[in-house]
Amino acid sequence: MGERLTFRQVDVFTGVPFKGNPVAVVHDADRLTQEQMQAVARWTNLSETTFVCAPSDERADYRLRIFTPARELPFAGHPTVGSAHAVLRGGLRPRTPGRLVQECGQGLVDLRVEGGRIFFRLPEPSLREPTSEELAAAAGALGVSTAEVLAAAVIDVGPVWLTLQLKDAEAVRTLRPEQARVAAATPRGAVGLTVFGVEMEGAESQLEVRSFAPVEGVPEDPVCGSGNGCVAALVRRGGLLGRDSYVAAQGRCIGRDGRVEVVFEDGAIWVGGRAVTCVEGTLET
Repeated sequence: MGERLTFRQVDVFTGVPFKGNPVAVVHDADRLTQEQMQAVARWTNLSETTFVCAPSDERADYRLRIFTPARELPFAGHPTVGSAHAVLRGGLRPRTPGRLVQECGQGLVDLRVEGGRIFFRLPEPSLREPTSEELAAAAGALGVSTAEVLAAAVIDVGPVWLTLQLKDAEAVRTLRPEQARVAAATPRGAVGLTVFGVEMEGAESQLEVRSFAPVEGVPEDPVCGSGNGCVAALVRRGGLLGRDSYVAAQGRCIGRDGRVEVVFEDGAIWVGGRAVTCVEGTLET
């Protein structure tokens, strides 16, 4: 192929290298075919690799294609934040200062930059109740009873997650899921199970979150943007925290320490956090 493209690997939902969720970002990727993009994503072997292209919509600052090692996604959360960080570091000047518009398979996604943090406006969630069979299978895979699940929904924000609330944050941290059963319990069309619990009063964060996606080759996602978006949709529906913003912790069970910030504003859900560049160079294709 003979192309040399700018490449960055960004750690997302953290300001400390190696404590968040990495995404590989390939710049000026219009010259690559879909097959080449998929090959690069398989090679990086990260949960997602993104490719920054010229927008086809004049309202957008750039167009983003998002790949797991197995397939292309219409939207994903931490790749959106990480790619925005990468394009700004690469010198992109937004059409509107402090704002970005990302074009992707899900459509146009609004982003804003605030004090070193990047937030995206979550695509409007679609929620349905899980069937009793889905709920029982998910609870069994997680090693809990259905009585220990306080709330649950199958939520579509682009990626689809079966999202469950447990009694508290400690119940989330002590989960020891059986990955084969998690894969079998993942509803058709969903990427996995996201689980959350409310922290004790006075804690640094308000929620503990874990996301399991073995059907996508990711036993446990270190810090998941779309999973946290689904959690936010369930929090909003139930009025669980009684506040217009909160911080969720994710990744501590697997040696990371991510922080996801959520803001409810004018009927929208904004999800974001910090990002840091860990690798910078060129990709030989």
